[in-house]
Formats: sequence, C-alpha cells, structure tokens
Amino acid sequence: MSLAAYCVICCRRIGTSTPPLKSITYWRDIRNIIKFTGSLILGGSLFLTYEILALKKSLTLDTQVVEREKMKSYIYLQTVSLDKRENYGITYQARKELHKAVRKLLATSAKILRGPFADTFSTVDVEDHECAVWLLLRKSQSGDRAARLQAVQEMSETHHWQDYQYRIIAQACDLRTLIGLARSKESDLRFFLPPPPLPSLKEDSSIEEELRQLLASLPQTELDECIQYFTSLALSESSQSLAAQKGGLWCFGGNGLPYAESFGEVPSATVEMFCLEALVKHSEISTHCDKIEANGGLQLLQRLYQLHKDCPKVQRNIMRIIGNMALNEHLHSTIVRSGWVSILAEAMKSQRIMEASHAARTLANLDRETMQEKYQDGVYVLHPQYRTSQPIKADVLFIHGLMGAAFKTWRQQDTEQVLTEKILEDEGRYTTCWPKTWLARDCPALRIISVEYDTSLSDWRTRCPMERKSIAFRSNELLRKLRAAGVGDRPVIWVSHSMGGLLVKKMLLEASKKPEMNAVINNTRGIIFYSVPHHGSHLAEYSVNIRYLLFPSLEVKELSKDSPALKTLQDDFLEFAKDKNFQVLNFVETLPTYIGSMIKLHVVPVESADLGIGDLIPVDVDHLNICKPKKKDAFLYQRTLQFICETLAKDLEN
Repeated sequence: MSLAAYCVICCRRIGTSTPPLKSITYWRDIRNIIKFTGSLILGGSLFLTYEILALKKSLTLDTQVVEREKMKSYIYLQTVSLDKRENYGITYQARKELHKAVRKLLATSAKILRGPFADTFSTVDVEDHECAVWLLLRKSQSGDRAARLQAVQEMSETHHWQDYQYRIIAQACDLRTLIGLARSKESDLRFFLPPPPLPSLKEDSSIEEELRQLLASLPQTELDECIQYFTSLALSESSQSLAAQKGGLWCFGGNGLPYAESFGEVPSATVEMFCLEALVKHSEISTHCDKIEANGGLQLLQRLYQLHKDCPKVQRNIMRIIGNMALNEHLHSTIVRSGWVSILAEAMKSQRIMEASHAARTLANLDRETMQEKYQDGVYVLHPQYRTSQPIKADVLFIHGLMGAAFKTWRQQDTEQVLTEKILEDEGRYTTCWPKTWLARDCPALRIISVEYDTSLSDWRTRCPMERKSIAFRSNELLRKLRAAGVGDRPVIWVSHSMGGLLVKKMLLEASKKPEMNAVINNTRGIIFYSVPHHGSHLAEYSVNIRYLLFPSLEVKELSKDSPALKTLQDDFLEFAKDKNFQVLNFVETLPTYIGSMIKLHVVPVESADLGIGDLIPVDVDHLNICKPKKKDAFLYQRTLQFICETLAKDLEN
C-alpha cells in the first residue's frame, strides 16, 4: 500500500511540475522507487527463504541419528575402502594430520590437567560416552601387564553399558582379554560372542559316525593298552551290544561302595559316550590333540555339547577333552576362535559344582596371563576358580579313596541311611561340596585342590580290563600331575579318605627320593587321615565271600592285612613322618557300612586307622560318611578347620 501511494504522489508531481525541471525530477523519482522496491523485494525474499528452510528442517528426520541408533544393535567392523586413491588421497592425508594434531592437543591437556587421556589415544570419531570403552580396549592391549590386568578388572566390574558397547568389546578385544573376562567373577556374559555357526554334517552321516571317523583318524600304534582298549571298544561295537557285554562299565564319577549292589543291571549307554571316553584318553597326548583340532574335533565336540544340554555326564567328558587340549599353548587361539570361551564362561556360572569346576580347569589352562600352573586331567581347583586379588598363601589337597570322586566324596552327609546307585546318580540329591563352600569362605587365602582317579572294587567292574595300577604306580602319576599344578611352591596340607591316605603316604615317600620333588616335602605342613587303613582293611578279607567281589581288584588286594607292601609302607612312612615332624590328625569310623542292601561291614577298624602319631578321633559314622560333615557347625568339620588353621597359622600370617 505504501509503495502504491508513493508511486501516485510521484506521478502527480511529474504531471504538475514546470517544464524545465521535468526530466530531472522524473529520473530522481524513478531512482527512489527502484531503491525502495529493490530493498523491499530483497528483504522479503530473504525472509521467505528463512521461513521455508526452518519449516523444512522441522519436518525433516535426521537419518544419521536413525542409522546410528540402528547400528548400536549390530556387531560391526571398521571397514576400509579398497580404492587406494581414496585411502591415500588429499582427504586421507588431511584427516590423518588433523588426528595427529588433536592427539597432541589431548596429550598436552592431559599432562596439564592430569585428565584421563594420559595414554595418547584418538577419540576424535568416538562419542563422549563411548570414550571409556575404547580407552579400556587400548589399555587391555598395553605392553604393561599390570595395566592389562587392571583394564580387564574394570571391564568385568562395569554393568551400566548398553548392549552394543558390550558387543564392541566382544568383537574388538584380543585373546588374553577375552580369557581374562571369562575368568572374572563379575563379568557380564554379553562380553562373549555366540559361537560361530557350525559346519553342516556330511550327507547321510550322523554325529555318531562323525565321532567314529574322528577317532579312527587318530594314531592307533604305540599307545597305552587302555587307550587301545577304549578306542577298539568304540570303533568295533555298537552301544547296545557293548552295554550288554560290559554291564555297569560306564559309571562316570561313581562314589561309594553301594555301587556294587546293581552289578547285574545294564545302564543306558550310547556310542557317543564310548567315543568320548576314548577321546579323553587320546587328548592326554599332545600330538593327538593336534590331530583332533585339524580334523574338526573342536566343532564336532561343540555340536555334541549343545545337543546334550540335559546330559551332564556327556558335557563333562567333552570338557575334559577341551581341558586337555588347552594344556597345549599353540592350540589356544584355535580354541578361542571356535567359540569355546563363551561356552566355558557360561558354564563357570553354573550352580552345578562339577560343571563349573571342569570349565574353571579349562579356562585356567588357557589363561597364561596370570597362571603358570597347568592342571592335567583329574586335578581340579575348587578355590579360587576365578581371578582374584586375594594372595594365596597355602594349598590344601583333597585325595579321595576307593570308589571315590573329586567332588562327591567331599559333599555333606546324605540324609538317607542306606544309599543306592539310583540315588548316587541323581545329581540333584547331592548337597554342596564343603571344601569349595565352607572351607573357602573360612580360609580365603587357601588354594583348594581336589584330585580324581579311577578305582574299582572288582576286576569285573574295572573300566579298563588291562589296567592294573598299584598304589606305587598311582602315586607317581598323581605326584607328577600335582607338581605340574604348582603343588610344593607354597605350604601344603593333605586331606585324604580311605585308600587316598595310602596314596599320600606313598607320594611323600617317593618325593623324598627325587631331588626335583624336594619342594613338596619341605612345604608339607600336615596330613589329615579320614579312616585310612594303615594296617589293612576287612574289605579285602571279605572279598572272597562276596559275589560282587569274586575277583577283587589290585587296589583291594593291596588293602589286605597280610600285604607286605602295606606293612613296608606303614613302617617307612611312620619313621619318615617323625623325622620331618609332620602334624597329623586321624579320624576313624565306629559304625559299619552298608555294601548294597544285604551286606554290612566295618571297613576300617579303630586299630587299623591308628598311624602311630597324631590324635586319633573316633566318630559315630560309617566309612562313607567319615569325610562328610552333617553341617558346618558339626564337630567333624570344626575339628578339621581347627587343625588347618593351627598348622598353617604362621604361613597365613606372613
């Protein structure tokens, strides 16, 4: 409106002006109109442009934000272009120089302000809340061992990250960090990627057939007689015929004399179990481990493990094989890449003591960052199973006896008076393992180890018919395994039940004859004997009258009261123990033990359990329960704890 009015006024002036001034006034008015209208049009255009852009921005979705949020749920890699011109062009060089400048700036500011960027690390492309993730990753790969351990500890104690941040760590961390996280008690399972997809089975093939082929690919010559036996057993017979021929041959981890009651029963067995037992024996040989890995054994065992989630016996045998393979450091990277660490990390958190202990053994063998010891088959650490800042000042070793086991022998006392094989095989009926729970809590500075070895009452029931292992043979075998686990490097107390006490005596006598085993003798502080037949057992005397023991095993024969080897062992050890001033505590049963449902036998009488030195304490329990306290405040446990604390008092104070 103002523009129109202005134009009208100008036109009137032009019309009423005098002729001489007409041209001058005319051009002056035209210039004024152009100036005003130009300014008005330019300002209006700018205003309209601004409004349009503002409206567009308010209606436009930021796709970068969407993509960034979407990528957080993925596991992704930093990709590099294959175009060399893009990688090494002007843009690349400029970005590289910019990063250098920013790193220098961060380092300088850190020195001045003493901030968290003391270690030069580029965070230019990382959001502020993600800096900690990448800094911990960098720290975990530091050349300083202490820094690496601290980084792993900080990662394991972090529980506020988003899922994608755990996945970043899982994908970017190295082998040492991954194993360290698996051995850290507080670690989140999201740190571990799921195992990679398993290769498909061959056409017209089954897992049983694949296992047979793997077993057949291993060397079959120059093997131990028992390895040959297990291998031929798995390769030549079907599971049904083998079970019918051998009866109760495959009783894994049995514990107790009532095992003999169901001798005529045929337990369920599969081809997988026979093959796995043979593979356990083969995996004790380093060169055979290489063959197992080269022929796809890690993936095949993983498939079998996943298929038998409801069968702890199968899973434990698979864990034994992986644990044996982990003794070979050159196979560590292959074991990790095959996805076993995530499986082991999950098993470590299991409520089942045996499953967690098998996983702990395997991970300890993989962890060369904090472990120098190696745990061979049958040697299990009950405490500490995770990495710990608690200094370990002494070892307590648990050695089971005839028909015992590394875990079940040391459980709490069963509520039923008469145990049956069915109850023994029901893992849900077993109470906790008191050395792992009570003793570890009362004495956290102890390393608690439990040992397992095969024994049998009768040659009919032996797992390997060719196996004739005497106490002398077993003691040398166990001594070698325990020394590899670092036993002897710190003060030691031995805890033994039944025939396990005879093994302890023989091990110490054998160690005294070998200069490389002197540390074991020098660091032995004391021994606890639970109903150990120092002078023989009635079990051997009654064996000929019991049909289950018609052919007593070599172990049983050596327990006979007239055994020359047993008398020599007792005389030699008594003199040796007095000379070394070992502290000794003896417990002995006073009640008879049920063998099956019909036979009742006083396995170790009081006079046989008397070593000749140390206190001898009778307890109103049978032979099986002499090492199983009813509860934590029971006399049996409290007296054991008192002996350990008093014997190691000086060592635990230092």
